[in-house]
Parts: sequence; C-alpha cells; structure tokens
Amino acid sequence: MKNILIIDDDMHIGNMLEEALKKEGYGVLRAYSGTEALYVLSGTKPDLVLLDLMLPGLEGEEVLPQIKGIPVIVVSAKTDMDDKVKLLLGGAADYVTKPFHIKELSARIAVQLRNSKTTRAASVLRFDEITLDTEAYTVTVGTNEIRLTPTEYAILKLLMGNSAQVITKSQLLDRISEDTPDCTESSLKMHISNLRKKLREANGRDYIEAVWGIGFKLRTE
Repeated sequence: MKNILIIDDDMHIGNMLEEALKKEGYGVLRAYSGTEALYVLSGTKPDLVLLDLMLPGLEGEEVLPQIKGIPVIVVSAKTDMDDKVKLLLGGAADYVTKPFHIKELSARIAVQLRNSKTTRAASVLRFDEITLDTEAYTVTVGTNEIRLTPTEYAILKLLMGNSAQVITKSQLLDRISEDTPDCTESSLKMHISNLRKKLREANGRDYIEAVWGIGFKLRTE
C-alpha cells in the first residue's frame, strides 16, 4: 500500500482528501502544521506528500526544501505564476491550485507515484545477494545490513554499477573521488580489504576479486 502524507491545516479539505484517497486504496497520514509535518517525516517516509503552503508555524515554502527523496505535490490557493515556477524549481514535483477536482489530483498523484517507482528502481543496484540503495545510502547482503565507510560505499557502488568489467586502480581512484576524497593509491588496498571482509562476514562469500596487475571486479561465482 502506498502512503500519502497530507500537510494541511484546513480540516474540511484534509478530511475530504483522506476519504477520497482511502477509497482508492492509499494509506493516509496527516499533519496540520509545518512543524508537525517535519516531526512526522522524521519517523516515517511516505510515498508522496500533498503540501499546503499557508500553514501555522513553518510555512509550506519552508517545509518543502526539507523533504528529501519524496515527490511533493503543492496544493495551494496561490495562483501567481511566479509562485508556481519558484516552487517547481525549488523541488516540488507538481502544483495544483485550489479549488481542485479530486479526479485531476488523483491522476497527478498516480503519475508522480509511477515516476517515483521508475526513479526508485534505477537507484537500487543488485549483485547476487548484495543490494545497494543509492537513495537510502544502505547496503544489505541478504537480510543483513552492513555498515560501510564512505570510501567503502563508493568503491562498492562503482563495482556494482560495472559488474561485468574489471575496474582499474586508476579508474577507481578517479571515479570515486567525487564521492570521497579520502582514498589514495596507497590506501586503496586497505579500503578494498576492509570492504571485502565486511561482505564476507555477512554471508561467507568473497565477492571482490583482484585481477593481478589490472584492478578489481566482482566475482561472478
């Protein structure tokens, strides 16, 4: 079930949205102020947010930049084009003006959830029992989550993204430098060794293979 967070202090509109969304099979969360919304988001991650702008406490414009990795549809009575453009450029996935037709809003929600699913699938890398989620910044082997340093994570991400080929040492150092500046030619071997050990401890398998004189690759067997 997809969960939608409604952030709106208007009880009538919030109740109407909740009823309509539940009829379509969505789970619904509610927040009545910007501050309450951030509290809810600190403990759960809904699949989509419906955000009003005129909120008590923190206004919607202040809440929007703090919502990460979740599509946000702004639902507001503000009709000024500059406001819409500013919010869309500021991270909103869509903008619906009040009053709205529930069928239109429902269609826009479906589109954003579909787009989010596609983006989400592209953000997850898999190799054998290893799953690396680039949005959640997590790595699991089977059902076990493993803790990696930023350098170990960057190395594994590169290897998993190019699992069919050997990555040379120079390629590794060059391409992970965007994610971590801490890896040097002298320390690369140590980082690889630590990463290999953590993966092996998770399920007993040695996933990283050193190709003598060239670089490293993921072991296919």
